[in-house]
Amino acid sequence: MKRKSRAAGAPADGQPARLAEALLSLTTVEEMQAFLLDLCTPAELEALNDRWRVVPYLEAQVPYRDIYERTGVSVTTVGRVARTLSQGNGYRAAVQHLKDAGRWPALPVPSTNE
Repeated sequence: MKRKSRAAGAPADGQPARLAEALLSLTTVEEMQAFLLDLCTPAELEALNDRWRVVPYLEAQVPYRDIYERTGVSVTTVGRVARTLSQGNGYRAAVQHLKDAGRWPALPVPSTNE
């Protein structure tokens, strides 16, 4: 259910920061998974997973169409993630933290069934 729009000039309620604090308070993958399962609908969680799943391919400069063929994530979504990856800071920070920790995933090798 969507919330009512804030009136023009109404102060922000700090919710993104509060949610970020809640996310940062969790210390294990299991806690984070449980929180996300509680917080998100299955469709929202699928959308988040789809967006994150294409990031390694974009980092490896795999063409959008190939990413779609390998993941099933729409070319439109791949493009949106690519734009945010290049213009934003959130994806970039997460990628760098995982790389620094040696936990950045290797890309799956595409099958050659031809």
